Formats: sequence, structure tokens, C-alpha cells
Amino acid sequence: MRAFVVTGPGASAVRDVAPPEPRPGEVVVEVERAGVCGTDMEFLTGHMSYLHNGQARYPVRIGHEWCGVVRVLGDGVEPSWLGRRVTGDTMLGCGRCDRCASGRRHVCADRYEVGIRNGWPGALAERLPVPVTALHPLPDGMDPALGALAEPGGNALRAVRGAALEPGERLLVMGPGTIGLLAAQIAAARGAEVHLLGLAAPSLDFARSLGFAHVWTRETLPRLRFDAVIDASGAPALPALAVDLVEPGRRVVFIGLSSGASLVDSRAVALKDVTAVGVLSGFGGMAETIELYASGAVDPRPLVAATVPLEEVSGVLAGHRPPGWAPAPKVHVDPRR
Repeated sequence: MRAFVVTGPGASAVRDVAPPEPRPGEVVVEVERAGVCGTDMEFLTGHMSYLHNGQARYPVRIGHEWCGVVRVLGDGVEPSWLGRRVTGDTMLGCGRCDRCASGRRHVCADRYEVGIRNGWPGALAERLPVPVTALHPLPDGMDPALGALAEPGGNALRAVRGAALEPGERLLVMGPGTIGLLAAQIAAARGAEVHLLGLAAPSLDFARSLGFAHVWTRETLPRLRFDAVIDASGAPALPALAVDLVEPGRRVVFIGLSSGASLVDSRAVALKDVTAVGVLSGFGGMAETIELYASGAVDPRPLVAATVPLEEVSGVLAGHRPPGWAPAPKVHVDPRR
């Protein structure tokens, strides 16, 4: 089968590789759609931290936002899964440790991460092996774009949950990228007054095109009461700003990851009695996200700028965007093209 492989910093290719064979408890999915994200770009640049601490090494088959159809069943898998349209969790715990037993398999010390950690192959390929325990069924007829946005949507949903807002309360989302915009859409659907903070004019204009009226830069941000702040930016200076801006006694959610250390003054956290929440992965949020998409309460499809074949992934990861593409943050891949 064909798969996109990153072979080293700045080096990648579409290669013919052996198709996966399911082990007991696994299925093989024919991939319909896969998303490209910042983590994938970090593998191409060589900046991904796992490459430097031994949790990943080249060659890497990337891709962890996906949907597809179950085509092959491993031993012990219920026959009803065959032919079902599914997506799945990225974090694959060992299933034996205390963390997995207590429902925290996404932080299992021995976990695999699809397309990221410990060599589990990713979804930028024609087929993908997945444990049946990680699968989430999709409604019949759901747009593949929605299925492939369930994983980032699960991340965003968990961030909104962490903000713990009531309807009518005010949320500031820092960073109008895919996760930030998904969090904004989900929070708005739950009745929050959503404000967005960004930097570049095109991304701010795109946020406004989605219907968000309160879109700011650092210079224009009004001094308002923010009942929660979600930092989805990846900017090293913004976590401290989030703590500064949030209402005392409320919550700051950290989901963006900067390439370097981001400093927060713990005195500010303590003296404002702020609760800081970290979010890793969409684990525990994907099922509800799929329901939100299926109901129409949240429609993230405008966030997808284009859908490309595997042969165009190298250019996407290098930042190439043809002039005709929409000014949206996400790019999808159809490995069947």
C-alpha cells in the first residue's frame, strides 16, 4: 500500500509499504480522510520533542486525525465492526497499568500514539491498524471531513469542559488556529460569549467570517472580565497573559504547546486562586464531539482549506498554500486519490 513517510528532518516521500495485518483485538481501517496538524510539521522539521527523548525516531509514518471504514478484523473482534465507518483515539494505553485501569490511558507511560509515539504507524496511508478499544463509530452518511475532525474536536471539547463555564459567561480563546476555533465553536454552541485573541490579520479575518464578532489583537483587546481563558496559541508569552487576564477564582486551560519553555508566575496563580487545567489529546471527548457534529450544533467543515492526495503532503508540511485555497487553518488528505 501507499503511505507518507518522514525519513529525516526535511526529508519525506510517498512509499510502497507492507499493508498492516491486525493482531488480536485490532482492526485494519481503510482511511477515507486524514488531517495534517502542527505535530506532523514538527516531525518534518525535526523539532518534535519525542525525536530528542527517544519516544520517536525516523522513519515516521505520521497522521493521527482520521476516519475510515473497517475492512479487516483481528482475532477476538466482534464481527459487527466489519464495514463500519469509524474514527479513533490517538492515545493507545498498555491496558495493564494503574493509569489505564483508572481511565487515564492517554497518560499511560508505555502508551503508543498513532502516527506519533513508539512507532505506531499513522493515518497518512491507505490503511491503518487500530485496537478495537480505541474505535468510535460514526453515523451513516457523515461527511468524512467531520470524521477526521473528531480528534481535534475532542481536544477542543475537553478544553471547553476544563473552562467550566455557564451559559452567558465570557470566554477568551487565545490562538485562532484549528483547536482554538473548534473550542470557540463548541463554547458558543454551549451559550458562552466567545472572544478570540490572535496576531495575523488573515487568521483574524477568517475567525470573523465564521461569525465571531469579538476578535482582537493584543493591542486592541479590551479590559473585560474573562470568566475563563483557553490558551491554544503555542506562544511562549501567552500562558502568563492568560493568568493575568482571567477572573480571580476561575480557570485557565492550557492546550497549546510552545516550542520552548513558557513561564507562568505561580504567585499570580495562587494569589488569584486560579485553577490551571492542562489538556492532552481528545481522549474522553470524541464521542460527544461526534454527537455535536452529527446534530449540526457545531459544523467545523469551514476550517478545512483543501483536501489533497498523499503526493502533496510534503508541500503542505513545508507551508506551501496555493493562492486558490480558502484561508482556513486545516488541510485534509485523501489517501485514495
